[in-house]
Amino acid sequence: MAEKKVAVPDAVRQLGQEFDAFRSTRSGRGKLPESLWQAAVEQARQHGVNVVAQALRLDYNVLKRRVGSVEQRQRRASMPAFVELIGAAAAAGDEYILEFEGSPRPRMRVRWKSVTAPDWAALLRAWREVMG
Repeated sequence: MAEKKVAVPDAVRQLGQEFDAFRSTRSGRGKLPESLWQAAVEQARQHGVNVVAQALRLDYNVLKRRVGSVEQRQRRASMPAFVELIGAAAAAGDEYILEFEGSPRPRMRVRWKSVTAPDWAALLRAWREVMG
């Protein structure tokens, strides 16, 4: 089966020159500076892990793991720590308490006082969506 050539974007080529310049100053294998890794992660998020890993001669799995960890940190940073929903006072009715617990520590408790029961499935879907 013939190998398929993939077009390498100019930004990745320029970054490749920076990688080559760094590698030319080193003898043998050494650690890449964090600034080069960060630049590679940004390019991988824009152009794909495979294209960037091949063009920069990086380990695909290491680059993919770094891209995933950056996205996970960004998702966690954007998650609210506490959300309070205040609605109109409900008529006397039943009280429901629903607790979700995730791993390793996330926890959510919902206290529902209403005549009608909450939509448990929608609450569970929302919890799973937030927890990723």
